[in-house]
Formats: sequence, structure tokens, C-alpha cells
Amino acid sequence: MFLNALTPKFYVALTGTSSFLSGLILIFEWWYFKKYGTSFIEQISLTHIYPLLGGSDEENDCDSVDSGRAHNGIQDCKVSRNPYSLFRGAEYQRAAKEFGHDPLTYYDMNLSAQDHQTFFICEADAGKPEYELMQMAWRERNPEERIKKAREALSKNPDCVTAMILLAEEEFSSVVEVEKMFKQAYKITESSLRKSQQSHSHNPTQDTFYLRDIHVFIFIRRRLAMCARKLGKLKEAIKIMRELIREYPNLNLFNIHENLIECYLEAQQYADAQAFLTKYDDIHYPKSATICYTAALLKSRQVAEKFSPDIASKRGLSSAELSAVEAIHRAVEFNPHVPRYLLEMKPLILPTEHILKRGDSEAIAYSFFHLTHWKAVEGALNLLHCTWEGTFRLIPYPLEKGNLFYPYPHSTESTDRELLPSFHTVSVYPKKDVPFFIIFTAVLCSLTALLAFLTHVYPDQMGSFSSQALQWFICPLSYISERLIGLLSASAPLVVQRT
Repeated sequence: MFLNALTPKFYVALTGTSSFLSGLILIFEWWYFKKYGTSFIEQISLTHIYPLLGGSDEENDCDSVDSGRAHNGIQDCKVSRNPYSLFRGAEYQRAAKEFGHDPLTYYDMNLSAQDHQTFFICEADAGKPEYELMQMAWRERNPEERIKKAREALSKNPDCVTAMILLAEEEFSSVVEVEKMFKQAYKITESSLRKSQQSHSHNPTQDTFYLRDIHVFIFIRRRLAMCARKLGKLKEAIKIMRELIREYPNLNLFNIHENLIECYLEAQQYADAQAFLTKYDDIHYPKSATICYTAALLKSRQVAEKFSPDIASKRGLSSAELSAVEAIHRAVEFNPHVPRYLLEMKPLILPTEHILKRGDSEAIAYSFFHLTHWKAVEGALNLLHCTWEGTFRLIPYPLEKGNLFYPYPHSTESTDRELLPSFHTVSVYPKKDVPFFIIFTAVLCSLTALLAFLTHVYPDQMGSFSSQALQWFICPLSYISERLIGLLSASAPLVVQRT
């Protein structure tokens, strides 16, 4: 009686409600996939429902735990300082005023503040008013407040080098002014380092001063070298960087070797770059996009000018061409995001102050400075364009197994999203397919909405169509059931009744 009393409007309302709920599920699924890169329903099914149904066993669980530990130990997504970081006042803030976008995120600037407090302030500075001000200045988000506090610290102590560093980095709008301030700070920190060198071996409390002065001294000299590089004084920049590497060979904190490689390429001193790269392109040194792609560029330089894909497909690759292609494949495996920027398939933005190895942030930092070097070598970009996608055939499952490097880290995308500004579209590797549940929900939502609309507009026609479709569905089933009953009755043995 209840079913007979239901009107067509009830079915239309029921269908519309289910369509609305399916639409909400679809929107939530799509948002969750865009934010976390996985399907919410699929994740819940695999992590909670599937184990309840007995789908996990101890053996598989142990394997997954071991592999997870290996991944966490080997490829921890550690953020490092960008050796190519720009000057905030002379470059970042000028770009922000010009384009209306802030190129640095609060997460990135917060990491820089932590670095500055670690490098430029020690425990022995506690109680000194100028260093107390500088501690507040590094943590301050507002650039005007940071500059104001640095000026106040400089008024309390005219030899406060850390205040000079902040003013050089953030206040001045030209590299010439930045260089002038760094030279002034360099004279002060040089004499301060000389004093701490003489006293730190005799007084253990002076060790913290010595380490602080070492960091300040190296930072200022490196930034002076970068000023010279930006002003076109390449010989001076190369000289300063070579001296720093020779005097402090074990200090890889600032990755000065990457700046020196870039200066060699800018000066087109390819032989010096190759000789210097031989030391760092070794298994004992950590890899970077600069090392891997510079090795590929130098090998491509030998064959790129005469390289033709048509000729190579007919006669095969020579040994030099094969070596260049292998170097490109090796570089692409380390950081697969770089070729899209070098080939200008994706727009470049200003590099961040911190980068993630093998991530999109490192690709931007490398390409921002090295794109001109690839263009300077005739045919190098053409060789890269013809060969870089072949890398992915060598590593069909990059998250599980690599070829020359460890598997690609899983959490690269989420870390890059925190480092890079919101207006930039973060490169994702490997590309993630849309989960089945999102497609299924979209089809279900669209189908139910269409049925609800047609039932509301054409109730009689949809009623007859529904009954017809139901008959089409029932007829084959009834035919099959009749045939089965006939076969079973024919094959059953005859029972003879005896009287």
C-alpha cells in the first residue's frame, strides 16, 4: 500500500536529493585530491575498511614498514638554503612593486630568520642591547620594522655587523649600494675575526664568538662575490669564491661551489668548470641540480652543434653523443622539473630563499640563472628537447625504484607548495591520474541529475521508458532461468514407482 501511494513527485525529489548529495561528494573528492593528491574514499577504503575485511597479512605489513623506514631514512625532504638567493631590497622588493606579487612566502622568510639567528647570533651575545634588537629584527615580518630595528641597533653599536647585513640585504634598492655596505661590514668583521682567532684557543668561552665570526665573515665575502657577479666583475667574483673554498674546504654550509660553477659558465671558462666539477660530481658529495645539469651541459657542448635526431636515428649514436644523452637522463632523473623551465614550456618566477633538493623550487633556482648558459651553447637545448623525455622509460615507477638515484621522494610536492608563492603552479612529478572514485562519482551525479530532469519534464514518457527498460532487463533473466530449469529437468534421472 505504501509503495502504491507514492507519487511521481516523490521519485523526482528522491532522485534530485541523491543527485545533490552525489554532487557534494564529487566536490569534496575533487578538493581533497587537489590538496593532498589522493582520493579520500580510496584512502579510507585502503586504510580502514580493507584491513577489517581481512585484506592485510603480517608478511605484507612487515614489508611495507621496512620500505617506509628506508624511504624515510634515505630521502628525507630537507629544505636547504638557496645558494642563488637574491637581495631582498634590490631584487625581491623591486619585483614585488613592479608585478604586484610577493615572491617570498612567510614559511620561506621564517626559515631565513632562523638561519640568520643561527649564523649571526651566539649565546655569548645575550644581554647586549644591539643583539637583542637584531634578534627581534630577524623575527619581524614587516620589512619596515626590520629596517627600523637594524638602524636602532646600529645607533647603539656602530660596529654591529649583523645590522649592516640586514640593511644591505633589505634597505638598499641597487646592487652598488649593497656592495658598498657589505664592504664596510667586511672591514669590521675581518678585524673581529682576527681577534677571535687569537683568543679562542686560549679561552673556551670565545669559541662561540669565533664560530659566529666565521659564519659572518664567509657570508659577507660570499655576498660580495655575488655583488661582483651581478655587476659583471666576473674575475673578482671567481677570485673571492676560489679563496673561500680553498680557505674553508670543509664548510659546505653555503654551497659556494655552485656559485663558482655558475661564474665559470658565465665567463665561458668551460675547461675550468669541467676541472672543478670533477671534484664535486663524485659519489662522496651530495648531488644537486647544478652539478647534474652542468655535467650534462658540458658533455652536450661537445656534440650538440652537429647533433641531428634524424641522422642519429639512421646511423645510431656515437660514443660522445651517447655519453651526453646518458648525462641528460641522469640529470632529469635527479630533478625532472628543470627541462620544462629550460625549454621555456613553463614560465619562470624569482627563486626562493630556500629550496628542496629534487623539487620544483630547486628547478626554478637553477633555471633562473642557468638558462642563459644553455642558450649560449649552440644546439644544447635542441639535444635536451630530443632526449629528456626518454628518461621516464628507464624509471616507469619513480616513487618505488630509481635508476641512478634513490626513488623520487613522496612529499616533495607538499613542501614545495609551502616554499613557492601561491600564484605559481607547482610542478608535480610523477603526474597523478584522477582516481576512479572521482570519475565514478561524477558519472553517477551527472546520470542521476539527468534522470531527475527528464522525469520532471516528461513524466509519462520516462515512465513508459522505465517499464520498457525493466522488461528488457527481466526478459533475458527469465529466459535464462527457464532454460536452466529445462536443462536440469532433462538431465534428472527418472524415478519409477512400483506398486
